[in-house]
Amino acid sequence: MPQIIFLPHEEICPEGAVIEVEPGITICDAALANDIHIEHACEKSCACTTCHVVVREGFDSMEESTEEEDDLLDKAWGLEPESRLSCQAVVADEDLVVEIPKYTINMVKEAPH
Repeated sequence: MPQIIFLPHEEICPEGAVIEVEPGITICDAALANDIHIEHACEKSCACTTCHVVVREGFDSMEESTEEEDDLLDKAWGLEPESRLSCQAVVADEDLVVEIPKYTINMVKEAPH
């Protein structure tokens, strides 16, 4: 059974996490089922970028992103070549190392005045 290794994220999972998942589940659903609260403002319908993640290892094991996902990713904060929307990225049979970006388009914080 493949594992998803979540790298530490200051607010969402400070210690990082390693979870075992069934192939065929999305990264977002796997995270949410394991109390890793990835933001998903559009309710996982591929209509926003709040669930953006960077797949540091295992990226090529997943199916390619759709044109719709790519169009949305172009608007994501901190876009990288291995970026995916976690609601669309389906785990195959290889382990994944996933980084949750520091910010989402909804989370960018301004310094207090």
